[in-house]
Amino acid sequence: MAQSPSHSASFSPSSSIIVAVAVFFLLTGSSSSAQLSESFYSKKCPKLFAAVEPVVKVAVAKERRIGASILRLFFHDCFVDGCDGSLLLDDTSTFRGEKTAAPNNNSVRGFEVIDAIKSKVEKLCPGVVSCADILAIAARDSVVLLGGPSWKVKLGRRDSRTANFTAANTGVIPAPTSNLTNLISTFQAQGLSAKDMVALSGGHTIGRSRCTSFRNHIYNESNIDSTFAKAKQRNCPKASGSGDNNLAVLDVRTPNHFDNNYFKNLIIKRGLLHSDQELFNGGSTNSLVRAYSKNGKAFRSDFVTAMIKMGNNKPLTGSKGEIRKNCRRLN
Repeated sequence: MAQSPSHSASFSPSSSIIVAVAVFFLLTGSSSSAQLSESFYSKKCPKLFAAVEPVVKVAVAKERRIGASILRLFFHDCFVDGCDGSLLLDDTSTFRGEKTAAPNNNSVRGFEVIDAIKSKVEKLCPGVVSCADILAIAARDSVVLLGGPSWKVKLGRRDSRTANFTAANTGVIPAPTSNLTNLISTFQAQGLSAKDMVALSGGHTIGRSRCTSFRNHIYNESNIDSTFAKAKQRNCPKASGSGDNNLAVLDVRTPNHFDNNYFKNLIIKRGLLHSDQELFNGGSTNSLVRAYSKNGKAFRSDFVTAMIKMGNNKPLTGSKGEIRKNCRRLN
């Protein structure tokens, strides 16, 4: 509580600063223990990382695409009210989650891998590690296992007790039809810069997309290499409803390896999604795409920076939320 003028006048300048800082933390509900930290579980669950990585490794060995799917899960979770595990919640008769929102419905995947990790971690450290943190670690491990960079994941998130179908369904998650202006503003709303946006988009160096997401780009747009477009048309019929779920790789060069070929593809107009090619279509991000296409090390470094930044956005910490026992439902 703030001191009255008569009391504060008797303090030295240094004492006043200490009191001011203490009052700030009191009013904001923040404390050092409530902030994300690389060592958050070092005492409470010291074998956490050793438990997560083998499960992801087995899943990726079985299907390389699952690594990209887990990375996408983390992305879609973080963009809706922060990285709080809300996307992992199943619908019930009285609860609507985010899984059936337009960007997620019949599209996001990898939940079984997160379930398997959670089950293993619960046996190791019951009621200690959040689903949100498990997803953050699994996303990092997925990138590493596909040849990408590693980073120290900051932890201490708690799981949301709510979901936000409306936000997930109404443009918070950038759509594959987004133009550059929309992409920049959508990422800025998450505290991420245009540079962060381009670097994170480089995650499309791995994974696949459904025909419904790129049909218009390959049939009706001019900012695409014609040979590339015709090749994609063979597995994605023009008529809506036909082959909607047929898949195409996002990076035709090295679809299962994390590298900077995604940006090289954009230079020659071989971005699969409209939103991909928007990054190199005469706009303000052209120079970044060129830079990353020539310098894979710079891309990897900026990708790591952006991933950590995204993961730090609006986390539930301290006494907020809960530590779910089952990632699919509330305690």
